[in-house]
Amino acid sequence: MAKKGNRVQVILECTEHKTSGLAGTSRYITTKNKKNTPERLELKKLNPIMKKVTVHKEIK
Repeated sequence: MAKKGNRVQVILECTEHKTSGLAGTSRYITTKNKKNTPERLELKKLNPIMKKVTVHKEIK
């Protein structure tokens, strides 16, 4: 049986898209090590609806 580690799946959602009023959402699924990174993850990712790179933050 494989040992479960500290890696968990998290969902990243665009912060600029919420305030823009455009339809739809930009979300990404990734993994993080909750032992090394206990705070919420924040990455720059491509938003295909807005056609630019924006900040995506972890949501629960």
